[in-house]
Amino acid sequence: MYWNAVYYPNWRIYRNQPPVSLDYSVISHVFYAFAWSVYRTKPDGTIYLSDDWADTQIDVPGAKDVPAAKGCLNSFSLIKKKYSKLRVVLSIGGGGKGSEPFAEVARHQASRERFAQTALAMVQQFGLDGIDIDWEHPSDARQGEHYIQLLATLRAHLPTPQYTLTSALPAGEWALRHINLAQASYYLDLINLMSYDFSGPWVGKCGHHAQLFTPQIPHSAEAAISCHSAVSYIIRQGVPPNKILMGVPAYGRSFTGTRGVGHSYSGHAGEEGTFEYRDLPRPGAQECVDEQVGAAYCIGGDGGFVTYDTPQTVKMKAKYVRQNGLAGLFYWTGTGDVTDKQRSLVLSGFKGLFDQY
Repeated sequence: MYWNAVYYPNWRIYRNQPPVSLDYSVISHVFYAFAWSVYRTKPDGTIYLSDDWADTQIDVPGAKDVPAAKGCLNSFSLIKKKYSKLRVVLSIGGGGKGSEPFAEVARHQASRERFAQTALAMVQQFGLDGIDIDWEHPSDARQGEHYIQLLATLRAHLPTPQYTLTSALPAGEWALRHINLAQASYYLDLINLMSYDFSGPWVGKCGHHAQLFTPQIPHSAEAAISCHSAVSYIIRQGVPPNKILMGVPAYGRSFTGTRGVGHSYSGHAGEEGTFEYRDLPRPGAQECVDEQVGAAYCIGGDGGFVTYDTPQTVKMKAKYVRQNGLAGLFYWTGTGDVTDKQRSLVLSGFKGLFDQY
């Protein structure tokens, strides 16, 4: 059995993408992003919703056999009645400020307990199936120990198999070195390995941002990171392969003024240097696939060189999952995908995982 999971960011309701816009016939889990925990203003570690209007109050349209609802969380409760095997997991944290409170919350037993108690209460209130911890990321060995203690406390309040407990973790070894990954995997049902963002505006030369394999001669240290290198590393650290969900980006990263991989660039296009997959390839650009490393890109048009995944590369990743006994794939985000069945990343991954090509 393989899992094909998506993240659903609550802010997409403001872009006319309600929960019913996703195709749940090919989705096993939804990670609902994000809830937060505040330490400075609520030093007890209480969990709270990041956007109460989007989560519980806004009018959310329904679809066939799914009534309209107030708020996206309530909409997911109704979707689960139609798709009884679907698991909806509340994701806490996120990049940037979303992760800031974790270090303090995880440091104290009392705030860890309060965190777990309020997480369970929120899961029960909305009929959800578990919690996803998106702490990006413990920055030293002490924080790594506190991260494990937080997971242990959560697991005690959210016993398996009734509840799903997952954690999104970066792919870079530099970000994982402070975590005892074998211990973490003992408490977790799944590790959502964020196997993307290998390249971006922080690197010196243009590169693929979600390549499946490392090139034979990487042009830089960053270019040596790949899905395979990240998966191999955490397995060597003691993580069971069947607890690893490999991440697929439903967006591309842009490099302008460049001749391509390994070359300098002058800037970026799109929203903060990215384009959603639904907006790729760019008009007038040519789409290409590098089958050696398992990466796709388009070149030309207003995006310059844009690195992203396509159905072909997602099919390669699904095959890798099957060959290596991993748990499946997840997509950041399900809302970045397209409804066109020929182009859909989520559908391509599902077909690849279950060998339906």
